[in-house]
Amino acid sequence: MSYKLLDSDKTYLITGAAGFIGFYLAKGLLAKGAKVVGIDNLNEYYDVNLKHERLKQLSPFADFTFIEGDISDKQLIDGLFMEYKPNIVVNLAAQAGVRYSIENPDVYIQSNVIGFYNILEACRFHPVDHLLYASSSSVYGANKKVPFEETDFVDNPVSLYASTKKSNELMAHTYSHLYKIPATGLRFFTVYGPMGRPDMAYFGFTDKFFADDEIKIFNNGDFDNDLYRDFTYIDDIVEGITRLLPNPPAGTDEVCHKIFNIGNSNPEKLMVFIETLEKCLSNTLGRKVEFNKKFEPIKPGDVPATYASTKRLEEAVGFKPETSIEDGLQQFVDWYCKYYQVTEKLKV
Repeated sequence: MSYKLLDSDKTYLITGAAGFIGFYLAKGLLAKGAKVVGIDNLNEYYDVNLKHERLKQLSPFADFTFIEGDISDKQLIDGLFMEYKPNIVVNLAAQAGVRYSIENPDVYIQSNVIGFYNILEACRFHPVDHLLYASSSSVYGANKKVPFEETDFVDNPVSLYASTKKSNELMAHTYSHLYKIPATGLRFFTVYGPMGRPDMAYFGFTDKFFADDEIKIFNNGDFDNDLYRDFTYIDDIVEGITRLLPNPPAGTDEVCHKIFNIGNSNPEKLMVFIETLEKCLSNTLGRKVEFNKKFEPIKPGDVPATYASTKRLEEAVGFKPETSIEDGLQQFVDWYCKYYQVTEKLKV
């Protein structure tokens, strides 16, 4: 197996740098001595204080430059490329969330479609070594065949969010074909961990527990036919991206565009995930924790299962995510209790 290692002499542009994945990727690259330019619009989709805390942890790095702005601003993006001349671009800026796309579709088109178009245009006129961009496991829709493979048919999305991500893949393919932009799409599978997104279930469940509120579980209380999710720990996501950065798709006669799943390839039932979260909270608080559960029907746009085949990633860069949910959730719970200063208050 032959693949290149990270080049710390290059300049990396990360959009969505104050976001969950963007922050950890930026931190990892900066720790390796790379120069990172980050952009984020710091929107209020979730607690902005968490985004500021992430940026606070990046600010001590001398090689980190942050621009507050929106990728849907074409003039800003063009100017940014002209000034900083990034060698490698990682587009992680996007409006996330399946259910929110039903409530507020406008922002998904603005950020995920127009914003990504601006990034592609900038890469067209200011050539880069490699463009990587966030897609999503949501593009697989309600596919029944598992594990999901990158070659699967994905033309039946069940949410607008998934549609925008599939659109990103098509746009990247076209620009790669027309303008020889080496591009890699990253289909992320349910990313979790410390400093994660508060709109994700594990974070919301923990919030509800400390607020002494019930948690809503959208599986109809059907334990035999429970939802499955391929939960992927943040460190595994960052390691996968970091290995792919210096390894753009080959640009021979083929289009230099490739898609990779980045998932744990070990899906868990939603109820097992919840029980594990309860155990991790019990470990940290020193007492038995059990959520007050309310079961409801599955929501529109949700899919019954996600399950990543990681064979292509392993063949390309020799990496297979493997952090267990026990280890990953314990890391999250320990961070949560410290960050929100709840451990001592609730111990008995």
